[in-house]
Amino acid sequence: MSERPVVLVVVADREAEAYRGYCLESVAAAYDVVLISPQEPTWERPLLADYEVADPGDPYALTVAGQALAARHRLAGVMTWAEWHLVPVARLARLLGLPTVGPEVMQACRNKATARTLFARHGVPSAASMSARSLLEAALAAETIGYPVVLKPAAHAGSIGVIRVNRAEELPSAVEFASAGARQGVESNKILVEEFLDGPEVSVECVTHLGTTTVVAVTRKTVGMDPYFEELAHTVDAADPLLDTVAPVAAASIRALGLSDGVSHVEMRLVDGRPRLIEVNARIGGDMIGHLVRLATGIDLPKAAADLACGQRPYLTPTRRGAAGIRMLYPATSGTLTSRKINEPFAAHTPWLRQVQWNREIGDALLLPPAGDLFTARVGFYVVTGRDTAEVNERLDTVADEITVTTRAER
Repeated sequence: MSERPVVLVVVADREAEAYRGYCLESVAAAYDVVLISPQEPTWERPLLADYEVADPGDPYALTVAGQALAARHRLAGVMTWAEWHLVPVARLARLLGLPTVGPEVMQACRNKATARTLFARHGVPSAASMSARSLLEAALAAETIGYPVVLKPAAHAGSIGVIRVNRAEELPSAVEFASAGARQGVESNKILVEEFLDGPEVSVECVTHLGTTTVVAVTRKTVGMDPYFEELAHTVDAADPLLDTVAPVAAASIRALGLSDGVSHVEMRLVDGRPRLIEVNARIGGDMIGHLVRLATGIDLPKAAADLACGQRPYLTPTRRGAAGIRMLYPATSGTLTSRKINEPFAAHTPWLRQVQWNREIGDALLLPPAGDLFTARVGFYVVTGRDTAEVNERLDTVADEITVTTRAER
């Protein structure tokens, strides 16, 4: 029997090796991992000590699976990097007597309206925000806040259902778009009408232990497909000068929510150079951001999250001083994927091109917003490293010239 601590990891039904494989690998390098998954493990099996198949969205099924694993193993902690399961996993940890932030704290993180209220109460600079359940309520909120506004589901992730509205005549279709995104969630079907924060978007990757927050990295983000907010690219630079600007606001937002322990992905925009909060996600950022942080700084966020889940102090000393970036691959238009390729000799002889990942196959239907989202539109992504942000961005552009993605429009 292994003498390593055992950590229970709960994953989502949309879990993919491409985006979260590095997380499981990092945790499995230090812990024995037992898994709760909605389906039989495939690629995960070599990394697991045990598993149970159960729907994490079903509280009873999750409890039964967690208790079964606890009966077979001496669990040190339970964790998830799935946004949708933060609250039920906190409840499971409490039930099993394991370290956890309270489910009510996770619920505040998940509910953007609650989070906005807490930000205002604690003086954290955020966006004006009002809840809406109907077109009439949305119209009143938009007039109160002032156009342009942003509509979004009150509890979702991945920029699904998020749209900018510039004029009143755009509002009816935008309400339906945001409402459709909200209906995909499991905790709330409300939508929010918020002030549009006009400025560069960043996320701040944070680790909090016993109430003290360490800002590990800043992720500069590229969003597009206006008026939607699809995330197209991210860069992380260990020496980013924005660190000192965004760190105090990120730490204040985490305190306002009552997050005493955990890894957080804090999204904000810089308006006239000053940080304004978008939201706090109480988990590792998606789109391989944790992997970029490790490539740029050497800090292992999945390992840190596992340490915190087990009540241990994480190791956060940087061991690298570089930069890394990722760019998502989308088609120019919706349709059937007819070609996706990279110049193979270029890829084979380019050491700073760390990864090229294809998520879709020839013949797959790709659907861009507003009809689709990141799950239906992304073809894949690639990751590069460099000395600093400028070099990483130059290399991302260089690789783009070596990649072809084409679709055939459906008639």
